[in-house]
Amino acid sequence: MNTIPAYSGARISGCWTLRSDGSGGIEGSLDRLLPSVSLGLSPRKRTTSQCKSEPPLLRTSKRTIYTAGRPPWYNEHGAQSKEAFVIGLFGGSASGKTTVARKIIEALDVPWVVLLSMDSFYKVLSPEEQLLAARNDYNFDHPDAFDFDLLTHTLRKLKQGKSVKIPVYDFTTHGRQKEWKTVYGASVIIFEGIMSFADKALLQLLDMKIFVETDSDIRLVRRLRRDITERGRDIEGVIKQYNKFVKPAFEQYIEPTMRLADLVVPRGGGNMVAIDLIVQHVHSQLEERELSVRAALASAHQAQPLPQTLSVLESTPQVRGMHTIIRNKETSRDEFIFYSKRLMRLLIERALSFLPSQVHIVQTPQGEDYEGRSFHGKRITGVSILRAGETMEPALRAVCKDVRIGKILIQTNQDTGEPELHYLRLPKDISEDHVILMDCTVSTGAAAMMAVRVLLDHDVQEEKILLVSLLMAEMGVHSVAYAFPQVKIITTAVDKKVNDVFHIIPGIGNFGDRYFGTDAPPDWSDEDLDEPSY
Repeated sequence: MNTIPAYSGARISGCWTLRSDGSGGIEGSLDRLLPSVSLGLSPRKRTTSQCKSEPPLLRTSKRTIYTAGRPPWYNEHGAQSKEAFVIGLFGGSASGKTTVARKIIEALDVPWVVLLSMDSFYKVLSPEEQLLAARNDYNFDHPDAFDFDLLTHTLRKLKQGKSVKIPVYDFTTHGRQKEWKTVYGASVIIFEGIMSFADKALLQLLDMKIFVETDSDIRLVRRLRRDITERGRDIEGVIKQYNKFVKPAFEQYIEPTMRLADLVVPRGGGNMVAIDLIVQHVHSQLEERELSVRAALASAHQAQPLPQTLSVLESTPQVRGMHTIIRNKETSRDEFIFYSKRLMRLLIERALSFLPSQVHIVQTPQGEDYEGRSFHGKRITGVSILRAGETMEPALRAVCKDVRIGKILIQTNQDTGEPELHYLRLPKDISEDHVILMDCTVSTGAAAMMAVRVLLDHDVQEEKILLVSLLMAEMGVHSVAYAFPQVKIITTAVDKKVNDVFHIIPGIGNFGDRYFGTDAPPDWSDEDLDEPSY
């Protein structure tokens, strides 16, 4: 899955101009998708999150990894309760909008920030327009050059917390590349472009509007350098295009919209005062939107009957015997793994019985018809909640040939007690699939709810999600069923209680530690980058 890169780290300098009326709402919140990280399981070393470390980075001999997670963006009902905070940056061509955007991101020093450029949304040119562009006679600085419908739709979905696909525009061929970038999970969105304020629908999505003001001579020099070195243009063509299209467009469409800005930033990326002001305001908005989901889950749905969407494996002597072994604290690691795998296989087989099927008639070797059943859907995809949920993948692969697998990493922030999304890798076009979501234990349901919310944000239909877990607490069952009443829940046992630190009682202990043998104190390691879920 390709992603828009995230940024973190520095500062800026200069002066600022603020409108006296202060118009323009400032609300919402933004998150960024983390760079893809290869996660591997080590048999001996356990890792933990550095949720409040400064900066939120893990530096190894091989790579640098962002470790700050995304806190809940939904309430205990499973519904999104906060939108991404969108900053709109606009100004003339080569005014330094992208530089300002990156420096704001660096100064913000918060996880999950997305930088979205209007340049990605140029329209695909017709053959006739391609010829004009080759002669520098096509106006790329006119509102008609942009696909505002796609842009508005994309920004609205991203602001709502949905997964989106971003086109990649090739300035050499003046067309879109075949592969689009996938972006998901924005707490803050910084959107920049020359026509950011030219569309009313787009303008309404911006929580903070900033105009980057730079001298026209400086902008011309920057454009010459950029178009010649990065876009393969010649100096005569760049100057012709500037005088014919760029300068008139600035005077007609861009400069007049400066009055709509909440903040004007003279000298662009060299303006520390303005950037500090922006950063302070965004931080205050994010703090107002902090949620406490886990505490709400712990106090909700008490003394309610178990939901009809729950299916518990029949407690046969065989099943109860396997539970006796894996719950026993004296059980060796080898026996724990062996009997856990047996239960997982039974659990997965049970889950598959809830998938839709249809009549399928085949002919036997004896030449007779047999009326059987076959899966009635496009695909089955498994998604494991790392790290314990990953142990269920072999059981799923054993009974579903060529099944696709995705992974989600969710951890508890040790300071806030809230679940945080750290990493996800989902198969392409998962929205069309029936998804088996796997986690070995579910106590409060906080991690499971976050994982389901991630799937919904990627347009997976709620009724196509099956949550499977070896052991669940009643609290976790109620939390998931209440928030997502169409999700089918399948488990081998349900325990009644959760203690003060949210452990299932009587429970099974820390499944990941017992399975992987990771009882040693947590330490970071180059080889071991996975994290325990709960």
